[in-house]
Amino acid sequence: MRVYGVVGWKNAGKTGLMERLVKEIRGRGFTVSTVKHAHHSFDVDHPGKDSHRHRAAGATEVMLASRNRWALMRELRGEDEPPLDSLLKRLSPVDLVLIEGYKRDRHPKVEAFRMEPGNPLIADGDPTVRAIAADGPVDSGGRPVFELDDTASVADFILREVGL
Repeated sequence: MRVYGVVGWKNAGKTGLMERLVKEIRGRGFTVSTVKHAHHSFDVDHPGKDSHRHRAAGATEVMLASRNRWALMRELRGEDEPPLDSLLKRLSPVDLVLIEGYKRDRHPKVEAFRMEPGNPLIADGDPTVRAIAADGPVDSGGRPVFELDDTASVADFILREVGL
């Protein structure tokens, strides 16, 4: 499966870039799935809903299904967070999986970078960052640099990189 990541510090523009890339690449006729890493606890259902009640009762997995979509929630209940590779194996085949986060994993990545917070470039210490999408000039160490909002050029780069 072809995978490509988008990494960056908090508020660097990762999610906006991901959203625009999915639209752009889908618009070119490719199928795309995404994986988003969260560094905090999250919930996709809410207290009082049946699925939440099932989880609260102790179910390990709860599947919620309708005519429009289905979702599978798995409670780790003290187990280690699964590695990215095992999560990718659960996805249905698509042309490209875009991964937001997982900056420590070894797949190729584009770094989203905003000048304002003053954070260092992740790319400086990570050879898996193959390009930078920034809102200003950066010392890229020889990597390609794109305007953060130039989604078409970033998509062109990623598609070339993965052979699509």
